[in-house]
Amino acid sequence: MPHANARRHAHEHALSRTRERRHRLAHEAARLMAEGGIRDYHQAKLKAASRLGIHDDASLPRNREIEEALREYQRLFAGATHAAGLRERREAALRALEFFAGFDPRLVGPVLEGTADAHSPVALQLFSDDADAVPRFLEEHGIPAEASSRRLRLDPQRELDAPVWLFSAEELAFDLTVLPRLALRQAPLSGLDEKPMRRASASQLSELLAEDEISGYFAG
Repeated sequence: MPHANARRHAHEHALSRTRERRHRLAHEAARLMAEGGIRDYHQAKLKAASRLGIHDDASLPRNREIEEALREYQRLFAGATHAAGLRERREAALRALEFFAGFDPRLVGPVLEGTADAHSPVALQLFSDDADAVPRFLEEHGIPAEASSRRLRLDPQRELDAPVWLFSAEELAFDLTVLPRLALRQAPLSGLDEKPMRRASASQLSELLAEDEISGYFAG
């Protein structure tokens, strides 16, 4: 029995050390993202591991752990500035969702998740089976946009190279990914955790803004 107890304690100690390392790595990666402008979670994770000298895979945090650490960092060190910038982007996103209403748009990414910073674009998904519909709409409204593309995973078996349109308005960057209407039924998989992306319609974003306003009132 003494040997069994010793093994159990050694195992628990090892797990505790791994948890502590994951926590340190998540917070260092979050700091690098907040202060260094790193946008990629995997890159931030590897850079944090190199800085802290932690190289075992078991200690690497999941992307969602880093995202939560980033939220905490922004609350602690950016406070009201971050909250004001996030609200500005969410309000601009709501106007954009209403503007692109004909394409059943959805807000995605850091502006929705609450981790957006001064460099984060307002990312929308638009839905159309006509490849020319979105650029035609932008042209009709005198909005100069840069064309790009993005590879998305629709599910574990299927990928899609989706057209992307980038433009600036209200001194903010906007990022439009155009998807077939079928993709309205199920969101593409998130690069953070391989689960369907969180998305918000105009009505859902309106509710979120109202909740933020109430939270801010009571916090103040």
